[in-house]
Amino acid sequence: MKEIIYTEKAPKPIGPYSQAVKVGDSLYVSGQLPIDQEGKMPSNIKEQAEQSLKNVKAILEEAGYMMSDVVMSLVYITDMGKFSEFNEVYSKYFPPEEKPPARITVEVKGLPKGALIEIGVIAQKA
Repeated sequence: MKEIIYTEKAPKPIGPYSQAVKVGDSLYVSGQLPIDQEGKMPSNIKEQAEQSLKNVKAILEEAGYMMSDVVMSLVYITDMGKFSEFNEVYSKYFPPEEKPPARITVEVKGLPKGALIEIGVIAQKA
């Protein structure tokens, strides 16, 4: 049975999808744009990565999960030239010494609302 997860602490979906779906002990968090609850988006990659990860964290917490429960990250970035700046922020949420999740990072031509980054995750309770 699937359970839809929603929190006011992350932006509302901008299309026909859920913020997250829980199935059993697994949680699938939709890609999070770097938009705050007021609909504002920062301009640089570091601030955008920070906001996307804050949104991911808020959704995880709403479902009773923690960042340490994340087993897979899916990252879409519009400029791989900004990869090291993104990675700097990402490593604050997933420190290398704390067994970070597997990750896919893909450069894309564009993202909704002109975002520079979008981050989704899969989490699993042990």
